[in-house]
Amino acid sequence: MPQSLIPGILSNDTGSISRAITLIENDLPIPDSFFSDLHGNSSHSIRIGITGPPGAGKSTLTNELIETILSNNKTVGVIAVDPTSPFTGGALLGDRVRMNKYIWDNRVFIRSMGSHGDLGGLARKAQEAGDVLAASGKDIILFETVGVGQGEHDVAKAADLTIVILVPESGDEIQLMKAGLIEIADLFVINKSDRDGANRISSLLKNILHNFTSRDKIEPPVFNTIASRGEGIVELFIGIQDHLKLMSDKGLLNDRRLMRYRSRVSDLIRESLEKGFWTEEKISLLNKTTETLNSIKSAPVIMAQEMMAKQ
Repeated sequence: MPQSLIPGILSNDTGSISRAITLIENDLPIPDSFFSDLHGNSSHSIRIGITGPPGAGKSTLTNELIETILSNNKTVGVIAVDPTSPFTGGALLGDRVRMNKYIWDNRVFIRSMGSHGDLGGLARKAQEAGDVLAASGKDIILFETVGVGQGEHDVAKAADLTIVILVPESGDEIQLMKAGLIEIADLFVINKSDRDGANRISSLLKNILHNFTSRDKIEPPVFNTIASRGEGIVELFIGIQDHLKLMSDKGLLNDRRLMRYRSRVSDLIRESLEKGFWTEEKISLLNKTTETLNSIKSAPVIMAQEMMAKQ
């Protein structure tokens, strides 16, 4: 069945795109030939990650970016990722409902994906869904995540450029540094900039970036927006384009795509080896050997060696 979806994906058929992403999200069997056949058509899109703490206004900003992208005669796909099931509510049933206005617009495809508690596989699923959207002809793909811990780094792995959204209340220098956001962000946005403290955190962040950005990376610019009123979005979009051009001119965009490709190959090999290793017999052996704490006679490293030695 997956192979039969390819003509529809390449012709931007919404039903085919949706069914393919459902297979990916639910870890249903997909032959390698499916992704191999899509590959030649999936490398032309710009992939942008959008992350930040809950309540920063990511969905509102994403919605405004869609409008700006369309007004620039480009098509757009959105993968909105949450570390919760899509059936339990949260942001998926909140701000993102407003994106339903695009449901009949074939220039836009929006899909919410839940991790079902499996944050480890989130990067792979998001990237494979991105491949489907890219093959359908989308010029720009937006990956939006709720931004908690591993989710932030997963969206960065899937993107050419990562935007981190903060609000004026995001905290002091120590909190910003502890969040690990400096390492993953290519651009920062201070959203809800009509609130008190917006100029202070913007200046603070610029100082931090100037002092801590490594030499092999472009210093991330900082933008102020009020997404609920559509203010600053056009300037942000121009800034995204300028930053991508700068990354391209310096060879950093190609470097990032090569790094993403190598990482994906590595992850696929690791997943394949794990699936091949964990036979029913080995799972049963592990469970029987570790029925109670008192039954554990050897260190984990010894137990692992013994299991790896069994054919």
